[in-house]
Amino acid sequence: MSAHKLTQIGNSVGLILPKDVLARLELVKGDTAYLTDSANGVNLAAYDPEFDAQMTEARRIMTKRREVLRELAK
Repeated sequence: MSAHKLTQIGNSVGLILPKDVLARLELVKGDTAYLTDSANGVNLAAYDPEFDAQMTEARRIMTKRREVLRELAK
């Protein structure tokens, strides 16, 4: 665990993440980071868990309806 101070950025307040944290999250300038609530506070992630759940469901449907999708692609 490491502590970081919040800093003034224009009219907002921001948190500067160290390079090693950005590397672990695989984030670069311009990427979007997602905050989700957890039992211990909040989690910071490089992916959207809601989108991940939607893609899991989409993959399940595509596997189940493979033949229908092939016909529609013709």
